[in-house]
Amino acid sequence: MPEAEFLNYLVAEGEEHRAKVKLIKVHPKTIVNQVKSPDVGMEWSLNPYQGCEHGCVYCYARNSHEYWGYSAGVDFERILLVKENAPLLLEATLNQRSWSGTPIVVSGNTDCYQPIERDLGITRKLIETFLRYRHPMGIITKNALIQRDIDLLSEMARRKLSHVVLSITTLQEELRRKLEPRTASIYKRLETVQALSSAGIPVTVMMAPIIPGLNSHEIFDLLKAAKRSGARDAHFTMVRLNGQIADIFGDWLQVHYPDRADKVLHQIAQVHGGNLKDSRFGKRMKGEGRIAEQIRDNFRLARQRTFGIPDRLQLDSSAYQALKQPQLRLF
Repeated sequence: MPEAEFLNYLVAEGEEHRAKVKLIKVHPKTIVNQVKSPDVGMEWSLNPYQGCEHGCVYCYARNSHEYWGYSAGVDFERILLVKENAPLLLEATLNQRSWSGTPIVVSGNTDCYQPIERDLGITRKLIETFLRYRHPMGIITKNALIQRDIDLLSEMARRKLSHVVLSITTLQEELRRKLEPRTASIYKRLETVQALSSAGIPVTVMMAPIIPGLNSHEIFDLLKAAKRSGARDAHFTMVRLNGQIADIFGDWLQVHYPDRADKVLHQIAQVHGGNLKDSRFGKRMKGEGRIAEQIRDNFRLARQRTFGIPDRLQLDSSAYQALKQPQLRLF
């Protein structure tokens, strides 16, 4: 039986009981990582967890679990590597004389608000550290748990220190449950956009990923819903099935959508130059060819009609630099 059939072994987010995951405490020497990919709009990222309970079948981060000797399938969802010393490591980075205050994005790989964060609270401690040092940060998530930290994030936003990117893949709840089984519902995500925005926290909605034949027809409706909820802007990425994810996603399609599995896989391959496992920089995130061009044109038009031309968001590192100067005089 394909591994994909076992990927939904946990209950959905918000239910009281869920199968236990295995937590492994790791102790890295550094926590802030330079992002060298030219198609990702961030310079530095930070991930308090490796592996993710959310179980999104398309997740590009699944392959990273193989680096630790675990599978990209079930292990990615069941075996979580926890970096309890992440706040201390972040503080050490912010105290470095050479650190200039470049914004750091939390969750460049796996979601910092996955369900286990309720119990461990590592992400909240990270935000507290950023706020204490007046250091700009971004967060990428698809979990409503971020509402817990509105008190901190709103204070940071008032100082132009925070920005949230909230991923909304579809408005179809049935598809969401199959595609992203332990993430917040679509209703809760739109509610989260509204809660964050109402608190003065700038929110961008990321339609990620767009999957031809599954959610590509939802662009206009999804952006309208995001705007109504208070989002300031929207962006997208194309689905990319690098490494083992192509096999996992293919099995998942056969289980849940057998009548269109071949068509969807063929269209995904088409937007990646015929290669289902395309990983080329500059092409992998947006795709190429006729289908990719149609999606880009539709998204560009929908964004312009819905959001106009939003001002470029600029986070402010001047308070961090000013706070840091007296400390440097001690050396």
